[in-house]
Amino acid sequence: MNRPVTWGPPPAERADAARNRRLLLATARDMLAEQGADKLTMDGLAERAGLGKGTVFRRFGTRAGIFAALLDDDERDFQEQVLAGPPPLGPGAPAPARLIAYGRARTAFLITHREIARAALDGRQQIPAGPQTPMSREHIRFLLGEMNLGADLDVLAIQLTAALDGPLLLYLSSAVLTEAAPQVSERLGRGWQDLIQRVCRPR
Repeated sequence: MNRPVTWGPPPAERADAARNRRLLLATARDMLAEQGADKLTMDGLAERAGLGKGTVFRRFGTRAGIFAALLDDDERDFQEQVLAGPPPLGPGAPAPARLIAYGRARTAFLITHREIARAALDGRQQIPAGPQTPMSREHIRFLLGEMNLGADLDVLAIQLTAALDGPLLLYLSSAVLTEAAPQVSERLGRGWQDLIQRVCRPR
C-alpha cells in the first residue's frame, strides 16, 4: 500500500482521540460491509458514528484518509503476525521458508484489501515500492541477511520489495487479473515462491 508502515507500536494518543478512532474505524468497516466502498462518505461516517463532521475531518483529512486509516489499522495486525505469529510467517522457521510465507501472506493481504486500497488512492501518493514500503523492505532485508547469498543484499531487498508490492498495483485497475481474489492470490503466491527459490538458491 502507499502509506509507510514502521515496525513497532503506534504513537500514543489521548484517550478520547483513541476512543473516537476506534469508533470511526469500526463504523467505517460496518458501512463497507453493508454498502461497499463507493457509498462511504465523510458526512455519512460522521452521522453513523454520532460524531461531529469536524471530528471526522480532523481525524482523516479527506475521504481517502478514511481508507488509508483502515489500511494502517490492518497493516499493524499483519505486522504482528509477522513479528510474533506462528511459523513460517512468524519466527521459528528457516529464512527461505519465512520469506516465501511472507510473500504469500503479503499477496493475500493486498488482494483482499484491493477495494480499500483503490479508495485510499487520491492521486498524491507515490508508487508504493522501494522506500514507500519500509515494512516489506526491512523484513525482506533481514531474512536475506540470514542466508549465504553472496549478493548485494540492500539492492536485492529493494528489488524483491518492488517485485512483491509494486506489480500488485495491477489489481487496482488492470483487466489482466480478472480471476476471483483467491485464485489471483494463489497464482501470484506461486510466482513469488518460484522467484525466491531461484534467487535464494545456495551458492
